[in-house]
Amino acid sequence: MTTGLIQTIDTPDGAFTIVADSDGRVLASGWTDDRDRALARIHGSLRPQSLAPASLTAADAAASYYAGDVTGIDEVAVRQVGTEMQLTGWQALRRIDPGEPLSYTAFAAALGSPRAVRAAASICARNAPALFVPCHRVLRGDGSLGGFAWGVEVKRSLLDREARVA
Repeated sequence: MTTGLIQTIDTPDGAFTIVADSDGRVLASGWTDDRDRALARIHGSLRPQSLAPASLTAADAAASYYAGDVTGIDEVAVRQVGTEMQLTGWQALRRIDPGEPLSYTAFAAALGSPRAVRAAASICARNAPALFVPCHRVLRGDGSLGGFAWGVEVKRSLLDREARVA
């Protein structure tokens, strides 16, 4: 039986819940106080069977992000399971600079597959540790926000915050 760690903090965008493994690596995070919603984002092979409240380093990084250090999330350890392309994509998302969002087309090109725009969008949609793997930094080709698991209002807020700091 695996026990995960959980912490919810208040942010200007609402409650932000982080689920981590026993080593503190973020498995899932998002703007909700619904632990089941956060758990549902985790790949079945990593999903904890129970949760224990914890004080997580990732929560400190998220608080720093909201305090103006938008690069504070970069060093937070995450753990994800996926295809080789998904894993490559999630790593690539972490290299997108704050305030410099990419289009899905540019993101696909950065992955070496410029025609794989739908696959690039799918990588973003399946990203469980939101914020720490900043899928919010990918936009539609026309510059519009597109979708975001936690709502376009949160995505807009994150991008605006990063643009001000960058």
